[in-house]
Amino acid sequence: MPASPVRLIALLSALLFIAGCSDSGDSERKVITVYSERAEHLIKPLFDRYTEETGVEVRYITDNAGALIQRLKAEGPNTPADILLTVDVGNLWQAENEEVLRPLESSVLARNVPAHLRSDTQHWYGLSVRARTLVYSSERLDPSELSTYEDLADPKWQGRLCLRTSRKVYNQSLVASMIERLGEERTEEIVRGWVDNLATQPYSNDNATMEAIIAGQCDVAIVNTYYFGRLQRNNPDIPLALFWPNQGDRGVHINVSGAGLTRHAKQPEAAQALLEWLSSPAAQRDFAGLNQEYPANSSVEPSEEVQAWGDFIPDDMNVEAAGQRQAQAIRLMDRAGYR
Repeated sequence: MPASPVRLIALLSALLFIAGCSDSGDSERKVITVYSERAEHLIKPLFDRYTEETGVEVRYITDNAGALIQRLKAEGPNTPADILLTVDVGNLWQAENEEVLRPLESSVLARNVPAHLRSDTQHWYGLSVRARTLVYSSERLDPSELSTYEDLADPKWQGRLCLRTSRKVYNQSLVASMIERLGEERTEEIVRGWVDNLATQPYSNDNATMEAIIAGQCDVAIVNTYYFGRLQRNNPDIPLALFWPNQGDRGVHINVSGAGLTRHAKQPEAAQALLEWLSSPAAQRDFAGLNQEYPANSSVEPSEEVQAWGDFIPDDMNVEAAGQRQAQAIRLMDRAGYR
């Protein structure tokens, strides 16, 4: 009988692990394997630096979070992965719920990563912070017109609002955080108002959303700050600007990229040391700066480019709550007609 796809994946992973151990050339040399949703250019410089400093080799496989979580489930005890590194608390929460992560008690991580940026059960830790905020046309809109996420549901924004699709986890986490803060009924009213005010159908990504503002299709949108940073780096004169909403109440919605030890990690101590290093001041500026994010470690300043966007009050709600309410948020957006 032919082997099932799940058994084949598990067998191939076991062979990969054995090969990784046998070809190191040094039986004492540590090799850590990371499954990463972050792109290669955002992690390779850090992993190379860590290897130079410690002699520990870091191997990695990149894919989207859903695929990596399913891969870990299929591989089970045969997985070569020691660390899962992914973006958005929704994905980290899913990984914890799918039981592909193990708890990690670390005084170093507890000291470097604030409590609201990590799992209460110590299954994962935030390593960089991203803000999902408002971006607007600096040519057609006075920032005094802007105030809160909720205000974008006001009829005055009819035909002036652009959004990314609700299918993206970033928007799911934003709505989940609003449910936590405002309640489900009020949040649904707001999301319905957003839908009523859309200038176009939702876009597939934040870049397309901002390009629509530049093209005059709408005046304001909700995006992750690092997407704005990438456009600004390529074109410093881009006619867009960021606005920090809800500064009089709960603050700007923030999320994290983060990581945890896999349930069946073969090198848990070495993997823990890498995570602790990634949370340290020595690595934090680069970890965040490569993608124009904010360091999770509050003792570390953001890059000069990010600092130029100005200070803001962030929502200090534990980001874990957005993961817990993720499914509820998806159902709400569907009811509200937000596609």
